[in-house]
Amino acid sequence: MSNVHSEPNSLINASSPYLLQHAYNPVHWHEWGQEALEKAKAENKLILVSIGYSACHWCHVMERECFENHEVAEVMNRHFICVKVDREERPDIDQIYMYAIQLMTGSGGWPLNCICLPDQRPIYGGTYFRKNDWINILENVADLWAKEPEKAIEYAERLTSGIRDSEKIIAVDVKEVYTQEHLTEIVEPWKRHFDISFGGYNRAPKFPLPNNWLFLLRYGFLKDDESVFTAVCQTLEEMSRGGIYDQIGGGFARYSVDDKWHVPHFEKMLYDNAQLVSLYAEAYQCTKFDSFKQTLVETIDWVFNEMTSAEGLFYSALDADSEGVEGKFYVWNKAEFDDVLGDDASLIGEYYNVTEDGNWEEEQTNILRKTILDDDLIAKYGIDAEALYDKVKSAKAKLLEKRTKRIRPGLDDKCLTAWNAMMIKGLADAATVLNHDLYYRGAAKAADFLLNNLKAPNGGLYRNYKNGKASITGFLDDYAFLIDALIALYEYDFDERWLEEAKDFADYVLANFSDTDSPMFFYTSAESESLIARKHEIMDNVIPAANSVMAQNLKKLGLLFDLQNYHEKASEMLAAVHQKIKTYGSAYSNWAVQLLNEVYGLNEIALTGLETDLVKLELSNYYIPNKITLGGTKSNLPLLKGKQSDETKVYICRNKVCQLPVKTVEEALEYLQ
Repeated sequence: MSNVHSEPNSLINASSPYLLQHAYNPVHWHEWGQEALEKAKAENKLILVSIGYSACHWCHVMERECFENHEVAEVMNRHFICVKVDREERPDIDQIYMYAIQLMTGSGGWPLNCICLPDQRPIYGGTYFRKNDWINILENVADLWAKEPEKAIEYAERLTSGIRDSEKIIAVDVKEVYTQEHLTEIVEPWKRHFDISFGGYNRAPKFPLPNNWLFLLRYGFLKDDESVFTAVCQTLEEMSRGGIYDQIGGGFARYSVDDKWHVPHFEKMLYDNAQLVSLYAEAYQCTKFDSFKQTLVETIDWVFNEMTSAEGLFYSALDADSEGVEGKFYVWNKAEFDDVLGDDASLIGEYYNVTEDGNWEEEQTNILRKTILDDDLIAKYGIDAEALYDKVKSAKAKLLEKRTKRIRPGLDDKCLTAWNAMMIKGLADAATVLNHDLYYRGAAKAADFLLNNLKAPNGGLYRNYKNGKASITGFLDDYAFLIDALIALYEYDFDERWLEEAKDFADYVLANFSDTDSPMFFYTSAESESLIARKHEIMDNVIPAANSVMAQNLKKLGLLFDLQNYHEKASEMLAAVHQKIKTYGSAYSNWAVQLLNEVYGLNEIALTGLETDLVKLELSNYYIPNKITLGGTKSNLPLLKGKQSDETKVYICRNKVCQLPVKTVEEALEYLQ
């Protein structure tokens, strides 16, 4: 018998939408916290830690098959203290038990289910389990704990030791002079994995991995490497033409299951889209390709329309499922598609690859994507480009209106500091490139709200905001991405209050996250709850590692405020990880961005005078990936001191040396050649 329990468990009081989804399971779930942990010790019961997130499709499947089932719940409740964790709210817990699962099984993912001793040390785990397998595992592990506890304790000791020793980065004494050869030895092996037909890498599933392509865009441009530059442009073009991109509503899904960007895993995450906004803005600034601009604008429209709270913060995710079916909200059968579009159905059907049997054969329905070039359709239908674009625009509006009447996917409406910061930076980047003040105002509003409502009395940050409440102590990524966003806001409006806040947070990180045995920062603050291990986050994944972002922040703030200790810390961090970058470039792509800046130098472009805004606007037409921009008529920044005047001047500085000031951007660009 499988049904939802009538009485709620203790998750009914949670802030996380993911935890609230499990509030009516018959499992006696607890939130992670002192109450549950003390209960496990008092009753000498194993802890079952189950970790997921609201937009996770297989988390929902396992819930339906196991956690809503009374037979399964009875076994779980009898033998274990069951704890549900939202990995997005508590990445510190997820980090530890994910590593445990990887040590045990060689792979990981979500849902993540880990069985631990009463003192939180893991002894067994895995990801998705079917009902009967899950029951067998639970009973076997419970039996082991009842009859041979010493075996369980011995295994926990070995596993916990492995977790604590993993990813330990130590300082290196020798600091190399970085050269172009260092970059080449990273990129040349990387090239072998490019998919020259459909962009991305030659494998499936395909993830957008925005930071990979950001590094490669900058490398391809600065090194004048045509093969890399072409691979980046093709990837961005193919992604925006594929089903991974919502052709009607804007925004990207988390990944595609195939190698053609065709069939997405339909959840839309804020962190992917925030980074892709920055990437497409930069790619448009570099190439001036209209398709990149269109993708950028449509994605921001989606964020403003569907992912923005009344306070101006940004929600976390949209679910993959609606009505229990993955992708149902987004797909079309031909009859419904034709009915909406009438006379234009044939043309627009070809434009979006809509077929009678469905282009998604598995579900016999259509995922809208572009497989035909516009020029081919223009020739076939005997119309001009303007007429085609008008018809497409009209069709999009009609399809979107029809789609809004469907039952929507679930919205994860918690707001996370780190992910909001990424979106703030994306909007600031887009505002700069497109000269669109509305984007800047959205970024500034969100940043002000974070600073006013998620800053703790001690100067630290909170991680989360929901229903007027912030409750979780911030992690390193919250600080790193917010500092990055505040620097981006400053570079748009030259308001130094953003930089002052950024510097205060950097000092807080140095005071509360430093590791005396490593140049890297801990992921958790000294003020965070103590777990079985205190980890670093070093490798760049779908989100860049907090340490790589922090290293770049310290480099930029070191230049802006002329702080030698910031410079030295950033250099130590890069030096310690440098040898790892060439072994696996895509997993250290944000570190590679820092290396790129070391090799090519960071241009410090200082603008002064009454026409600073006009000069900044003209400068934004040019792609200079390795730069920081500063300016204004009044300033306390060392680089601007003594340079203030009403007359417009542009200073180009590098490595503590400034060129003579010039009056135009054109002259300034000569110094950058």
